Amino acid sequence: MSFTTRIKAFAAATLAAATLFSMAACGTSDSSDAGASDGSSKSAGTQGFDTSSIKKDDELAAMLPDSIKSDGVLKVGTDTSYAPAEFLAEDGKTPVGFDVDLTKALAAEFGLKAENVTATFDSIIPSVGSKYDVGISSFTVTKERLQAVDFVTYFKAGSTYVVKKGNPNKIDSADLCGKKVAVQTGTTQEEEVNKANDACKASGKSAIDIQSSKLQTDVTTAVASGKADIFYADTPVAGYAIKQTGDTLEALGEDVGVTPEAIAVKKGDAKTAEAMQKAVQKLMDDGTYKKILDTWGVSSGAVDKAEINPSVES
Repeated sequence: MSFTTRIKAFAAATLAAATLFSMAACGTSDSSDAGASDGSSKSAGTQGFDTSSIKKDDELAAMLPDSIKSDGVLKVGTDTSYAPAEFLAEDGKTPVGFDVDLTKALAAEFGLKAENVTATFDSIIPSVGSKYDVGISSFTVTKERLQAVDFVTYFKAGSTYVVKKGNPNKIDSADLCGKKVAVQTGTTQEEEVNKANDACKASGKSAIDIQSSKLQTDVTTAVASGKADIFYADTPVAGYAIKQTGDTLEALGEDVGVTPEAIAVKKGDAKTAEAMQKAVQKLMDDGTYKKILDTWGVSSGAVDKAEINPSVES
């Protein structure tokens, strides 16, 4: 997929240099300092979609429970190591990405200020409804997650394997037994690799050396540096990582199973789920949603209908 010139201006070292990774790691604890203000996402040359023209929709605002809107803020849990969906700008604290822009657009519709709070991916869902009003962080809808939260769909993405360019270790994604595989903690990709590892052991083959990291940037670094043979991540994230590391990495094989991604809402909070669904659908219908995705070069993941708790196979 293609990315705009201003996104490319975000240093190639974003996903390759250890110094910048250290900076990103500093933002993994929940902190109000990580909150993004309304308006376009701007920091040191990184700019997203300008949401400042989006007006409050009184009908949508009335749907949202007072427990969320009473403080004037839509507080969203986000793992900001997952470019181009959600990551930190060059100042090391400002969240940017297409999920962040979507958050701002939704908040504007409700007449609220968006606050994206940086957190590790696996800590967000357990905190939705307590620390965060909702979670927006490239959550793939799974049966297991549907037991913990309600979901409102807004995107679709597959999964992609990534290796060093030229695949020097001759990795075959169909047989990862005995290989070093990097994944982000708590992702569906980690679940799939764990299942593959069980199959390896059941057949008497060498176990997979699963390197699970809290940050996707660390996952990417593991392969770029040779610490791991291959990594597995959402297709938009894998594509962005490949582009930002120049000639270092490449995709291996075809993308695997396209599935919906969704906003996480407190389980049983039907009012918030319906308000989010209506708000996302309005952004889709009026063209704002497409403009946001186009800004980040991820329009291939666009969907035309926002759904609450869609049926999934796994």
